[in-house]
Amino acid sequence: MLVGAGLDKRGFKQHVYGELARISKAASSPARLELLELLAQGERSVEALADELGQPIANTSHHLKVLREARLIEARRDGQHIHYRLADPRVFDLVATIRTLAEQHLGEVGAVVAGYLGRRDDLEPVTRAELVARARDGTALILDVRPALEYQAGHIPGAVSIPIGELRARLATLPRGREVVAYCRGPYCVFAYQAVELLRAQGRKARRLDQGFPEWRAAGLPVEVAS
Repeated sequence: MLVGAGLDKRGFKQHVYGELARISKAASSPARLELLELLAQGERSVEALADELGQPIANTSHHLKVLREARLIEARRDGQHIHYRLADPRVFDLVATIRTLAEQHLGEVGAVVAGYLGRRDDLEPVTRAELVARARDGTALILDVRPALEYQAGHIPGAVSIPIGELRARLATLPRGREVVAYCRGPYCVFAYQAVELLRAQGRKARRLDQGFPEWRAAGLPVEVAS
């Protein structure tokens, strides 16, 4: 017998909306939303995710279990380690939609973002469309300042990988005479801001991409994976 075959109209709606609510319930935690944004960069182990969140592995595992039960993420085992990934690229679309709605309708979000990040960005950021054009004509050096594993999982074509913690020591490897456009995980990631500040302090011309790698990929733009 098919599930729902014996339900009346009200029972049908209650059942369907109850299932839909599993998604919103799973996403109703700051830690779980951040986990989804991290997994939008690529597959990660529970240990790596716990380290990023600054939480015990047990707490992170609990959040991952909730997300997995809602079918938002998937897992695979590699020896004694479990690695997680988004179950579908559209999971990131859900996170991005929540973020956009919050920025547009919750004044507190805009105030916090402006107060923390606004002072770091006194020049206009580079849009995706502008970066596509400048990458094509070679007038910009694209710099990926995320951790190396995230770069390997996927990056903007032609981007140079220098994690933010290594940038100061490797500045001399960047050619002069070309503007650097740095990008990282997304609009709330501070790595690109830090990179631009450091590059400008060293007399380099630098700007940041207005969003991040997941937004680039979600827009259907080309992506490279390290071999």
